[in-house]
Amino acid sequence: MTATPGASPTILLVGHGMVGQRFLEAIARRGLTATHRVVVLCEEPRPAYDRVQLTSYFSGRTPEELSLTDREFLDTHGIELYLGDPAEAVDREARTVTARSGRVFGYDVLVLATGSYPFVPPVPNKDATGCFVYRTIEDLLAIEEYARSTATTGAVVGGGLLGLEAAGALKGLGLDAHIVEFAPRLMPVQVDEGGGAALLRTIEDMGLSVHTGVGTQEIVVGEDGAVTGMKLSDGSELATDMVVFSAGVRPRDQLARDCGLAVGERGGITVDERCRTVTDPHVFAIGECALAADGRVYGLVAPGYEQAETAAAAIAADGTDEMTFTGADLSTKLKLLGVDVASFGDAHGVGGDCLDVVYSDSRAGLYKKLVVGRDGTLLGGILVGDAEAYGTLKAFTGSVPPVPPESLVLPAGAGAPAQLGPAALPDDAIICSCNNVTKGTIRGAVTEHRCTTVPEVKKCTKAGTTCGSCVKVLGQLVTAELEASGVEVDKGLCGCFAQTREELYEIVHALRITSYRDLLDRYGRETARGGDGCEVCKPAVGSIIASLAPAIGASTYVLDDEQAALQDTNDHFLANLQKNGSYSVVPRIPGGEIAPEKLIVIGEIARDFGLYTKITGGQRIDMFGARVEQLPLIWTRLVDAGFESGHAYGKSLRTVKSCVGQTWCRYGVQDSVRMAIDLELRYRGLRSPHKLKSAVSGCQRECAEARSKDFGVIATASGWNLYVGGNGGATPRHADLLAQDLSDAELVRLIDRFLMFYIRTADRLERTSAWLERIPGGLDHVRDVVVHDSLGICDELEELMAAHVSHYRDEWAETVNDPEKLARFVSFVNAPDTPDPVVAFVPERDQIKPDLPLLTIGLRPADDALEGSATR
Repeated sequence: MTATPGASPTILLVGHGMVGQRFLEAIARRGLTATHRVVVLCEEPRPAYDRVQLTSYFSGRTPEELSLTDREFLDTHGIELYLGDPAEAVDREARTVTARSGRVFGYDVLVLATGSYPFVPPVPNKDATGCFVYRTIEDLLAIEEYARSTATTGAVVGGGLLGLEAAGALKGLGLDAHIVEFAPRLMPVQVDEGGGAALLRTIEDMGLSVHTGVGTQEIVVGEDGAVTGMKLSDGSELATDMVVFSAGVRPRDQLARDCGLAVGERGGITVDERCRTVTDPHVFAIGECALAADGRVYGLVAPGYEQAETAAAAIAADGTDEMTFTGADLSTKLKLLGVDVASFGDAHGVGGDCLDVVYSDSRAGLYKKLVVGRDGTLLGGILVGDAEAYGTLKAFTGSVPPVPPESLVLPAGAGAPAQLGPAALPDDAIICSCNNVTKGTIRGAVTEHRCTTVPEVKKCTKAGTTCGSCVKVLGQLVTAELEASGVEVDKGLCGCFAQTREELYEIVHALRITSYRDLLDRYGRETARGGDGCEVCKPAVGSIIASLAPAIGASTYVLDDEQAALQDTNDHFLANLQKNGSYSVVPRIPGGEIAPEKLIVIGEIARDFGLYTKITGGQRIDMFGARVEQLPLIWTRLVDAGFESGHAYGKSLRTVKSCVGQTWCRYGVQDSVRMAIDLELRYRGLRSPHKLKSAVSGCQRECAEARSKDFGVIATASGWNLYVGGNGGATPRHADLLAQDLSDAELVRLIDRFLMFYIRTADRLERTSAWLERIPGGLDHVRDVVVHDSLGICDELEELMAAHVSHYRDEWAETVNDPEKLARFVSFVNAPDTPDPVVAFVPERDQIKPDLPLLTIGLRPADDALEGSATR
């Protein structure tokens, strides 16, 4: 179809990648979607997704989770998205675009966001079976399928950003992985010789083979036409049955060439400072397909976002926004194969008349270089192995830092003066380069928009929402601004204690305090001593004492004496309170494995007590609708059958989910069921600041969804990969890789340390996901502590876990065998055998018999007890 006279003007976007989606968001903010028809032609079969995080697919992140948009956004703004239907021809005179389907769309404004395509060297047999590129989700799916079905060895052509990620992905799929790079070092654009050497050592230590200074001469194929090897320029031959080309990209400008738009000598659609093509005022180009006004094609997402905003402002043309794009910062911070690599500013000192400040520790894989002008101006730098200071350093680029340059790269304890904090940055310093957010904008979010937390500032400014490398600096700025605004940031646990939960943990541990009353009277605020405490600190202290019970000599039974008064509603009856006032019964089923005899027992109990049954996402069977006085009767039968508490009521380990693993699955490479059972039995009953969930997947297909858990394990051909800090709850977060290719013993030892370090340092009701983002140093610090023992506390952490394991006792087994403990399970103390007269009889889904009661009284559990339902 073509434009209809009198109809709304049409903005036609060709390409729906990250930059294309940002353009749509930009025109939506400017109100253009309300006044224009917006049409998007997308070549891929899925909407825009986060290509920066592409490799995370191999760690269990699904294509849906990588998506950058949803149907609600498109529908709200009336955007017409055509998937799998790319533009094939542009008629600039008629102002129409013909799609592959044959549809013809008229336009008033055409925006080309066609991106780039992978460059494949013109070597013989480059299209043979077993050759791939690394660019889209479809590429990854094809690589995964071929690796699992055919290949044992893989080679990546290219040692740049994507090349290293591709090599890591092949290794994760169980292949012997090689990297072939023509330049004399890895990542030649981003790092210098010293940085490349440090990166090389670290990557080779991971078991990858690196070949630098050689090119690919030919792909060797067998009689069936499939890859069997590679011939290299030094005369050697590399045996491999899979090749992934990641040798750079080229602008996708053929559509522009065909319709007569000007392109650069080396490619790229030529545009002016407003991203309008120099050939046609009705056509814009943005992202990797555009040759900017400064004569460069930018291959990073941040410049593409700037171009998208610039084009949107030019199209709006309301005179209020004269935004231009004349160049962009090429700074990058990445984590490649778990290694921090960053470069910023004039990293190679090409401007001349400059000095280098270098710190190198080859043993630790560290390399840091700052390029400094003779007047002290910070011009740029390179960081390998530790990019903690990246945000601060990048923000000071182009100015004279207020401290000597060497203090910015020397590690703590190496004689460096006090480190420079982000509070010293000027307001015009760019904190988030992906979204071009300055320190001043972040300060304004706090002072003008009343944001008081990092998530609120991220939502307000978009800072930290793309690559996430600036989140730590963002948090420091928010805290500093709140304090500077006179907002007293009380870090105490509550009104009763001025100490944080972490400080109270250390007090309880060091002084072996076993009583809440003793702790409150000795260390509580003056106004709280002698009082009864509050509903914040009582369960928090109760959890601390419970987690340390074996080490400090306290009772391991949470309902003994004073401990019982500290528990919330759930722990008080060792059952999970439901919204109708009844309780759920959740026996532990380690790893989801259960014998038929035990299944029969659960069925008989549910039938006899009229309970609603539900198979949960944690691979357990929950029974709902039990009254308080029925709990001991039910649990007596469960304990006799060999069941124990599933701790669905406690801030403790819930489940360790598993797939069927190598025993049954043809893709499994490790026994995930056995490992899940071992881990669940080891950590059962471990009291913590918040609930803990885990999972073990038997291969990279990740059927157990381990990366949405507080600690998750994924099998590789060489052992186990350990991920930490995931959360599938209200604020989903994928777990981060802590360590890889671990033996059984190494895995258990690191989980022991991780859990005890979390319990020791987390805030009250803080999930591991929030803790990992809050704790200074984040994942890198946690890795230093639990893997490298940087604080020298790992022996102590392991001893605490060993004490927990050896002293574990099932709470329900102790309860049903002790008449005194059973006395609390009554509806009325003075009439223990009398049901509650307020009870109503209601059926639920026809599975609960209508003559059996469900409590309807409005009990309210403490804290997030409802959120802690075992069905989650």
